[in-house]
Amino acid sequence: MAIERVGIIGGGQLAKMTGESAKKLGIELVVQTPKSNDPAVSVAKEVILAPVDDSVATDRLATHCDVITFENEFINLEKLQPLAEKGVCFRPRLEALAPILDKYQQRCYLKEIGLPVPKFIAVESQKAIESPFGYPVVLKARRHGYDGRGTFIIKDRQELKDTWERLERPSMMLEEFVPFDRELAVIAARSLAGDIVVYPVVETKQKEQVCRWVIAPAVVSSTVISQVESISRTLLEKLDVVGLFGIELFLTSDDKVLVNEIAPRTHNSGHYSLDACQTSQFEMHLRAVAGLSLASPQLNCDRALMVNLLGYEHSQDDYQQKRSQLAQIPQASVHWYGKTESRPGRKLGHVTVLFDRENLKLWEKTARQIESIWYG
Repeated sequence: MAIERVGIIGGGQLAKMTGESAKKLGIELVVQTPKSNDPAVSVAKEVILAPVDDSVATDRLATHCDVITFENEFINLEKLQPLAEKGVCFRPRLEALAPILDKYQQRCYLKEIGLPVPKFIAVESQKAIESPFGYPVVLKARRHGYDGRGTFIIKDRQELKDTWERLERPSMMLEEFVPFDRELAVIAARSLAGDIVVYPVVETKQKEQVCRWVIAPAVVSSTVISQVESISRTLLEKLDVVGLFGIELFLTSDDKVLVNEIAPRTHNSGHYSLDACQTSQFEMHLRAVAGLSLASPQLNCDRALMVNLLGYEHSQDDYQQKRSQLAQIPQASVHWYGKTESRPGRKLGHVTVLFDRENLKLWEKTARQIESIWYG
């Protein structure tokens, strides 16, 4: 049966960019989102105005579409399970999401299927907290952490105790601090027929645990690329997933790859694909969940740079002047998410710049130029 309408739970910029790709495929998007000014509302065929965890609204969403997918992983599986049992089609399946939504359970699952991960333990609210990994050490929220939220790099035992007490002793995960050489990421998708495509491995540049730049492809050895591709295929096949995943990784100085985190959705590290690949991650995700054949993820340039435009103040400004300046950079595409409020750290848009073989080395200078224009 041809999929004509896809429902998506969540109405942020990821849903907005998915909606823009849906038009190319002749698919209509129906969005469940809490606010009428959320970014995806402008591209949706229909909108269900409701919180993303409102299962009654999701039941209504299901009557307006053929299949439902997700903008983010902050979902309540228990509330959605009765809908799946009565025949609502979710892609990825809820069973595929169950092992990975909780970061501690995700790590346990990755270890169980033989994928390399940092050492970790669960820390429970009723116990005194100690680090078996020495210091520094990383303390992470098990749910709802992103863009540095819910992640704490702890320098010593006293800071660990103080942070634990300040957070009122929640259930969290403690993991070893990996002295990585670089941070990598990759996007991979699996179709209803079981076909898998893996995008180029990229390098991400982080500041205060928030992605600032993405460089595609990463300049790494063929051995590293093989490791990443093998990890991606193993993960998607073991989960029997239909859809697209973002996978964040650590690369050590001796070319070992460790899985850091998994996002069962389109991902910030894949935004470059809108301009730099034959098929964007958003189109690829739609192809997968709509039961279409996958397409080529290959780059159409020699190198691509993606720079996030993060909020740096509390404002209602749409920064039109700065966006115009950014658009004048050669081979630059400015993507603005249409959010009505800026606040520090909020993702407001991104810029992608394409490079050919003759100007490959200009990417870092260009990244700094973009940030200079944006942040002043």
